[in-house]
Amino acid sequence: MTDQPQPPGSTDAPIDVPIGVPAVDFADIDYTPRLPADADPERLEIVTQRLRSGSLELSPRRAGLKRLADAARSLTDALVGTDAPDAVIADAAARLEEVAALFDEHNQSSVYGFSEMAISGGNADPMFDHSPILGIANPVAPPMHLFEEDGVVVGTVTFGQSYEGPPGCVHGGFVAATFDEILGAAQSLSGAPGMTGTLKVRYEAPTPLFRELRFEGRLAGVERRKIFTEGVCMVDGQVTARSEGIFISLNPGSFLDLIAAREEAQEQQR
Repeated sequence: MTDQPQPPGSTDAPIDVPIGVPAVDFADIDYTPRLPADADPERLEIVTQRLRSGSLELSPRRAGLKRLADAARSLTDALVGTDAPDAVIADAAARLEEVAALFDEHNQSSVYGFSEMAISGGNADPMFDHSPILGIANPVAPPMHLFEEDGVVVGTVTFGQSYEGPPGCVHGGFVAATFDEILGAAQSLSGAPGMTGTLKVRYEAPTPLFRELRFEGRLAGVERRKIFTEGVCMVDGQVTARSEGIFISLNPGSFLDLIAAREEAQEQQR
């Protein structure tokens, strides 16, 4: 196998920490990927927070955001192929424009914080609430429910009308995006945060809409900073797609660089 290119920020140079994020001494953090049996338990507990984010009790704010996102999801599904008359569509558009205007005076801040910062009190709500696949607060998300069973990461999800590709089937791009999420969770079992380097998907059968799908992801191995994963998508036990992913372990400082760049771009847009 050929080595993947080194990601940016992989040096030990000083890092500009985003405002509001507690400083962390990265020299004391071991981010080398390992098989679960060899991973540091404390480190593993930190980087696998995604697997537990869906089981946390909802705070009043999280419950409110979920309710709002659920309403937006219902509207999105209702819009696809609707036979509503023009008057209803015009009325709904006017009302939605009013609702959207309620948020005009409120900024969108970064929802990300590296896990070490999150447990230090930097962010009370899980950042995965905003994931485009898992996010209960993101109306783009189906959303998928994630958990672990004996070292296998499992995700259950039902895609509605708005995710249609071929007639009655989930668009292949959404299947691929879900694999990226499930394998991203599986790679965290290495005890190291990583970003997708390569994602391969083989579609073996149509993946149906309106049926509960079961995605499974496994950590297949590690090689220096590469983390190898594999997964399947099934409906009623039948495999509809398979995937293989290679993730590259990321220096925690590099993640902070991404956050800082995002916040700077947002500030320039305001």
